[in-house]
Amino acid sequence: MNKQEKIFVAGHTGLIGSALCRRLDSLGYHNLLCVTHEELDLTDSKATQQFFNEHRPDYVILAAGRVGGIVENKTFPADFINENLYIQLNVLRSAHSVGVKRLILFGSSCMYPRVCEQPMAEDILLTGKPEPTSSAYALSKLAGLELCAAYNRQYGGQRFVSLIPNSAYGPYDNFDPKSGHVLSALMNRFHEAKVSGVDKVTLWGTGSPRREFVFSDDIADACIFIFENESLTIDTPVNIGVGEDYSIKELAHHIAAITGYQGEIDWDTSKPDGAPRKLLDSRRINDYGWQANVKLNEGLKITYEWYLANIVR
Repeated sequence: MNKQEKIFVAGHTGLIGSALCRRLDSLGYHNLLCVTHEELDLTDSKATQQFFNEHRPDYVILAAGRVGGIVENKTFPADFINENLYIQLNVLRSAHSVGVKRLILFGSSCMYPRVCEQPMAEDILLTGKPEPTSSAYALSKLAGLELCAAYNRQYGGQRFVSLIPNSAYGPYDNFDPKSGHVLSALMNRFHEAKVSGVDKVTLWGTGSPRREFVFSDDIADACIFIFENESLTIDTPVNIGVGEDYSIKELAHHIAAITGYQGEIDWDTSKPDGAPRKLLDSRRINDYGWQANVKLNEGLKITYEWYLANIVR
């Protein structure tokens, strides 16, 4: 990949997309295609094809899609499966038609069976049912994974690559406690509790499920690594993780310390926990030569600094 080639970052204002734009720009990749949802609705097949016909990108990173936490997934399952299926179908078909050199599509760790061997290796996908609270989203992402594989099988080569990052966090995350993922939602809740002087925060579940958290810049670096090593024979999908997980209770105490919240943390055990554990086996990409760099406490500090500068009013 040379630095003059055109890279379309779909979803450039989101968590992973914004990290990709920052990292690419810092490395001298300035020929970036970035359009807002208002400028291009990727669920519109005609508009998507017209965009690809006009701009003909060399590389595509599909970081756009409907995402959310457990409450959003339980409340809007039809929206999650519809929007993600439409986006994936339209973008991959259009990318194939204009001959992109390589495309990256993001899966999710929720695609793995709810109960399975840990850490989760790529070959155990589709060996069991995903967590019911996020099954609609998980199935849409599994369809995207198979779509990548189907294009590669039918047309040859490894142009379509599916990456499965574990729980992503960082600047430009969604910090809404109703629709955000657990880490960003907790950061918002503890900050608000500290500011308002609340002496107890009640969280969903038991706090026992374990999760692996990957800083958004590390995910961006993994994508750039895949692009820059075009001769690499990649067995997709490919997990993107850090190799370490934390219980939600441990995470809550880490974030409380970062934000300065000193009150009580209570657990509403009548609410669902989700999958008991989601730790990825990332040996495949590690063997290719990539490793995550950002530890959780460092990433939390960076994220909270960004939150204070950009979200707090």
